[in-house]
Amino acid sequence: MNKIVLTFGIVILLGSMTFGQRNAWQRQRYDVFAGIGTTSFLGDLGGGKGESHWLKDFDIAATRPMMVVGGRYKVLEVLAVGASLSFGYVRGDDKWSDDYFRNQRNLNFRSPIIELATYGEFHIIKEKFGRRTSRRRTKFFSWSTIQSIPLNTYIFAGVGLFWFNPQGRDEDGKWHNLRPIGTEGQNVIPSRSPYKRLQVAIPFGLGARYALTRKFSIGLEYGARITFTDYIDDVSKNYIHPDFFTDPTERYLANPGLPYENGDPYTVGPNDRRGSSLYDDYYMFTVVTLSYKMRTGRGGLPKF
Repeated sequence: MNKIVLTFGIVILLGSMTFGQRNAWQRQRYDVFAGIGTTSFLGDLGGGKGESHWLKDFDIAATRPMMVVGGRYKVLEVLAVGASLSFGYVRGDDKWSDDYFRNQRNLNFRSPIIELATYGEFHIIKEKFGRRTSRRRTKFFSWSTIQSIPLNTYIFAGVGLFWFNPQGRDEDGKWHNLRPIGTEGQNVIPSRSPYKRLQVAIPFGLGARYALTRKFSIGLEYGARITFTDYIDDVSKNYIHPDFFTDPTERYLANPGLPYENGDPYTVGPNDRRGSSLYDDYYMFTVVTLSYKMRTGRGGLPKF
């Protein structure tokens, strides 16, 4: 009888230990993070060879800084939801391009990006909880070796709102807000309405986090943003006649084209191509983050 009771007690104890291990992630569902990184932009200005509008058009000279803060909540062991607030700048300049047309066009811009996003994360390699996993002697290249490293990799996708405000530089190097000018006739052509500076974005990407301690992790994340506007850089369609602009600075910002090699001025007529409306603009964030994991209190809320 005593042996039966002892055996039953051991089974219950082992079962409770297994349950506790299996649900360790539930005791650390929340984490907050902050990070710094860089922005990249793909649009009508700058870039590489012109019309590729993807990796071949990537312009490292246009890289600018950004920062982010946010938090996550684990719904399942391999699934988390989160929200973030990001601030950065994007930049583009035709003088950095290898494309002859863009060099002569000589347009430039900069714009802040303020983004509020919510997203879901799917964890390819599950996050380690509790004590850090010990490094056992295994084959160097094996799945068990990978699992022993306190590394969490994931993919993510979501939806967000972002605000932008493109500015252009005049001949004296002073920056001006471009939307009020209506560089493509938004203020004088009825069919061209001024674009909205608050837009929807679809963030998606991948990342990895490495556990420094049971509380802190360092991470690296790359995310692209699909947008539904072609005016982050204030360029999309055609030139309009310069006589529409009475202010010489506005006239220059709408068409700052450089003289040709023979000395002739860069002249354009109404409806000459200024940009390409075939593709909407993209921007990307590459971020290094520091995360802090919080314990889950009895009421299911984070415990600081």
